[in-house]
Amino acid sequence: MSSFLVTGGAGFIGSALVRELLQRGERVRVVDNFLTGHRRNLTDVSARIELFEADIRDLEQLRPAFVGVDYVLHHAAIASVPRSIEDPISTDRTNVQGTLNVLLAARDAGVKRVVYAASSSAYGNAPSLPQTETMPANPISPYAVSKFAGELYAKVFVEVYGLETVRVRYFNVFGPRQDPSSPYSGVLSLFIAALLRGTPPTIYGSGEQSRDFTFVDNAVEATLLACTAPGAAGKVCNVATGERYTINQTIALLRRIIGSDVNPVYAAPRPGDILHSQADITLARQLLGYDPKVSFEDGLARTVDWYRTSEKLLSSAPR
Repeated sequence: MSSFLVTGGAGFIGSALVRELLQRGERVRVVDNFLTGHRRNLTDVSARIELFEADIRDLEQLRPAFVGVDYVLHHAAIASVPRSIEDPISTDRTNVQGTLNVLLAARDAGVKRVVYAASSSAYGNAPSLPQTETMPANPISPYAVSKFAGELYAKVFVEVYGLETVRVRYFNVFGPRQDPSSPYSGVLSLFIAALLRGTPPTIYGSGEQSRDFTFVDNAVEATLLACTAPGAAGKVCNVATGERYTINQTIALLRRIIGSDVNPVYAAPRPGDILHSQADITLARQLLGYDPKVSFEDGLARTVDWYRTSEKLLSSAPR
């Protein structure tokens, strides 16, 4: 049995990691200040975890949570492109300064390895697809800049301090517990909530932009493999499915799954949004032993089923 600390453990991906770790019989701590995470995501497991209500922007608050921890899964972040454009300072303080604090606390506590939740937004509008880890970064939003800065800090801590870190670059993760209650929420949670309510979802742009949507169980598997994979320290790996769907195709799939005849409405493209993303996951397969087991369509069906049972969450979604 190992000891894991999940920063942002009350968030969407963080709480999925917490559940899987508990299922495997591991000891689990959570750090969260509930700025974007929700207590409801941990209600059913609260008696089985150790919760530190702390802010990653405060290093001294963090330190006690890291004592005796083997692995840190760093997922605490302000994860929104539009929000970062409106308020780049808050995004920077959490995603950059907060990540530096996490790495310092992990280094000083003698943690074995930190797995950093990186973002495919680092690629920006890449000149070709699929996107490989050897491509130069080209962030086009304050959010993307902040997440890539966290990657650079993680890399430096391997080279300078000998703290093992692995960067897993997530591509558009979706699934149960993704919060649709804010206009900054993940696009699929907003689409599903709208269609289940019978209201038109909003597509920004033509809808022909495409994404490598990744079901959360796949992201969880890759992240946990990264904790112990030999030779992974200092590396960055794409975590996705290697496929892409346009937003229009995605809406069509959701309408079929839900049984909805509601059509989307279209609005002007938003600044900072990329046009296309698709991952090359060869390195993750080779280095981590990662193999995405849940397809996009299966993941959508599972996610819709979960939202159907979450009426209170749906009622809080923006209209």
